[in-house]
Amino acid sequence: MLTPARTVIRREGGLYAMERALQRRGFRHVAGADEAGRGACAGPLVAAAAILPEGRRGEIDELADSKLLTAPARERVYAEVVARALAWSVVIVPPTEVDQRGLHVCNLAAMRRALASLQTRPEYVLTDGFPVDGLGAPGLAVWKGDRVAACVAAASVLAKVTRDRLMVELHDRFPDYGFAEHKGYITDEHSAALTRHGPCAEHRFSYVNVAAASGRSNRPPRARRPVAAVPAGPEPMMLWPAPEGTVGVASGEQPRPPVPVGEDEAMEGEKQ
Repeated sequence: MLTPARTVIRREGGLYAMERALQRRGFRHVAGADEAGRGACAGPLVAAAAILPEGRRGEIDELADSKLLTAPARERVYAEVVARALAWSVVIVPPTEVDQRGLHVCNLAAMRRALASLQTRPEYVLTDGFPVDGLGAPGLAVWKGDRVAACVAAASVLAKVTRDRLMVELHDRFPDYGFAEHKGYITDEHSAALTRHGPCAEHRFSYVNVAAASGRSNRPPRARRPVAAVPAGPEPMMLWPAPEGTVGVASGEQPRPPVPVGEDEAMEGEKQ
């Protein structure tokens, strides 16, 4: 039995080379998935997925890994992805869920949910960095995927812009921590604010630096979390846009009620 010829993708082929190669092999709808906020010690974890159109319709000026773009450029690219993508979705995981289930479990579950929520079903999936099981489609984990695959870069921009906007909103609720500037990542200013004020309800108490700043690091995360002085944030795993809507068109939609993801935990083989 003859095996198909091996596909070679050259670096100089550019950001769209990998998707074009897969499309030539018959995988028309190639989805990319990425996240934002893994390294932050405050705020939500956000995962996103996107499918770009074939050919020139899917080519977006300035598209790149979100970390390489300026904030204004990310906003421009975000608007282009929302306008042009065949499908896109974003999943928001609040810090309470990260504390309770663990970062890696939440990350995989959120990317899986984002991909499963795409109204155009992926025929092939590219993920950034590590594989995601249970997708119902073949896939490949790509090292630095947001720098070598356009659909992953698009997902990275969706996740980053969504999360940055949420952190700016959290700054209005918790102005002592400077969330609008550092977006919840560990900086000298953030560490100084943690020492001065202690953690707020939007910090991740399972992180060592936050637990130490709480002064009660021998208690489980839920017992240490302070009660917010404002209405509580989103419940676990909010999906945006909602799956019943037109994914990727109405960028101004507000998050709908949370979507339970208890089944994802079993798929990861981990226990609460």
